[in-house]
Amino acid sequence: MDSSTLPAVAEELLREIKKAFRESSHGTDTFSSRLKFIFGPSAVPALDLVDQRSVTQLRSPSGRTLYQVLGSSGKLYTCYSSCHYCTCPAFGFSVLQKSESLLCKHILAVYLSQAMGACQELSVSEEQLTNILLAEEEDEG
Repeated sequence: MDSSTLPAVAEELLREIKKAFRESSHGTDTFSSRLKFIFGPSAVPALDLVDQRSVTQLRSPSGRTLYQVLGSSGKLYTCYSSCHYCTCPAFGFSVLQKSESLLCKHILAVYLSQAMGACQELSVSEEQLTNILLAEEEDEG
């Protein structure tokens, strides 16, 4: 998990969650208060997305990966954990413009899904991955 743009305390919490799930597969109850403290209002909705198995890792034959998260509204958002970015409006506004949050619920759901081993996986062709990336650029433009 490459979350180098997150504060050290957030990275440490995600490492602890990953270790706990690897060792005993117990729930996030142990971590929920710390998640809420560090990630604020994104924590509970992100956990809901993880519980609903809304996070899918797309991997191409070359090894390139990106994540798609089915949001609570039914819209599919593309997330890039390698550069800590999501295509949702909340990320653009709360994270980038106002710096009110570390991340949106979709990116947090990606990190939590990785840590908890709850991420769905889908192999796609290089062309499919490129088309997803190009569609995102068109949506933004």
